[in-house]
Amino acid sequence: MNKKRIGFMILFSFMLAIVLAGCSSKSNPAKESKDQDNSKPKDELVLSFGSEPATGFDPTTGWGRYGSPLFQSTLLKRDDDLKIVNDLATDYEVSEDGKVWTVVIRDDVKFSDGEPLTAEDVKFTFETAAENGSVVDLNVIEKIEVVNDTTIQFTLKEVQSTFVNSLVATGIVPKHAYTKDYAENPIGSGPFQFVQWDKGQQLIVEANPNYYGKEPYFKKITFLFLSEDAGLAAAKAGTVDFVAVPAAFADTKVPGMTLKSVKTVDNRGIVFPYVPSGEQTEDGLPIGNDVTADPAIRQAINIALDRQALVDGVLGGYGSPAYTSVDGLPWWNPDTVIEDGDLEAARKLLEDAGWKDIDGDGILEKDNLKAEFSLYYTADDAVRQSLTIAVADMLKPLGISVKVEGASWDVIAQKMFSEPVLMGWGSHDPHEMYNIYGGANAGVDWYNTGYYKNETVDDYFAKALQARSEEEALEFWKKAQWDGTTGLSAKGDAPWAWLVNIDHLYFVKDGLDIGKQRIHVHGHGWPATDNIADWKWSQ
Repeated sequence: MNKKRIGFMILFSFMLAIVLAGCSSKSNPAKESKDQDNSKPKDELVLSFGSEPATGFDPTTGWGRYGSPLFQSTLLKRDDDLKIVNDLATDYEVSEDGKVWTVVIRDDVKFSDGEPLTAEDVKFTFETAAENGSVVDLNVIEKIEVVNDTTIQFTLKEVQSTFVNSLVATGIVPKHAYTKDYAENPIGSGPFQFVQWDKGQQLIVEANPNYYGKEPYFKKITFLFLSEDAGLAAAKAGTVDFVAVPAAFADTKVPGMTLKSVKTVDNRGIVFPYVPSGEQTEDGLPIGNDVTADPAIRQAINIALDRQALVDGVLGGYGSPAYTSVDGLPWWNPDTVIEDGDLEAARKLLEDAGWKDIDGDGILEKDNLKAEFSLYYTADDAVRQSLTIAVADMLKPLGISVKVEGASWDVIAQKMFSEPVLMGWGSHDPHEMYNIYGGANAGVDWYNTGYYKNETVDDYFAKALQARSEEEALEFWKKAQWDGTTGLSAKGDAPWAWLVNIDHLYFVKDGLDIGKQRIHVHGHGWPATDNIADWKWSQ
């Protein structure tokens, strides 16, 4: 970001402080905590997030899938232990054949405009989401039927245990008030209601007086969309109560604020082309890579990489080594953890597989094939760039030459089926694992770009999806990762080399209680706001 833009955002932060000061309550400041910002009422909050939802606040196109939808309620939700509990729903059941899901909802819910929420709104929401497509994949639904005002039935084309996550992640929109500009003027039944969105600057919300759940402590919340530098400047100026920051700012001292680090599954890893070269996609893009198609190469890389060194060196210690895309989640198999950073073991594995430095140039060869490839990352992401460079440095002594290539997503989309790419995922939905490893998803969008396929893994996926409940499916998700013989993890086929899980870092005003932060998902949204209705001042 250029200096003029940074200067503008810092100026905006100070101006906001002046405005808030003019609106402050007449309470005696001496009675309030010395650590709190007395320029505004205690029931108001100012947050700074670097990201802004580019497409607005419509759950049918993806809003709320990486954090609280704020304005909308969902049928179900996850608690702090990631267990599924009721929200709008009072009960749900799945038919014996696993295809019919019947959901009963509360009869006392109103949208923020005062209109009642009924099963018709639920039906409308899911049908609209299915039509809109986007990141909301509801193709499994065959039909939706309203039984009565508080009961709705979803009939699926096939059994899918992970359909429960669609009930968790999809905010309900009002049929009567859903228009073409809904994303910019959302109405919902969630804990907060929309007030104002100044694109590129701020979002203002207020507590929803019609909310059926626990009344939020804060009556007004302002979200500022500041750059990393401007957000830190606003924190130092005392104009924000909470600000998301990168690891590079973690050692900064901010008077009156404390750094909060939250564990995540916001992971980064290298996806390898799994098959040999020679094929093409329907669009004529090359598929496969003869170097990374060798399992010895993929497994040696996984063994050689020192993940803790990446956490310490690139993330400043704010992260954890990653071994799968689901580390720490209920469906994670801890047996996937490997001993890494072992160059000698990696060298022996490659030597046993026939890789040798024949011409003395430091690069291994096998059957006239050099152990070299390009590794792509998004050029505008400093963390991905640093991880990629560090990986290349770690693999050089092993005899594997990695050419680091920063590029746009458009360029990467042309290369990702034939060259390794540093990508990131992270979700509270185990279906994501099926998306990025399932053989049926080979070459589909950004999912299984390496064309990985293992029939045993696919069989475990099928059993997990056909289970009657998330709990029943856990065993199969875990076995897909590693069953003692094969699996999608580094102990098995190693189609990925997962590197790190990135901690999410926030400076939090002293005295602000942001509750128990469950393990965060990928940072596309605002995962810290999952429990924002519970935030309060503790002093």
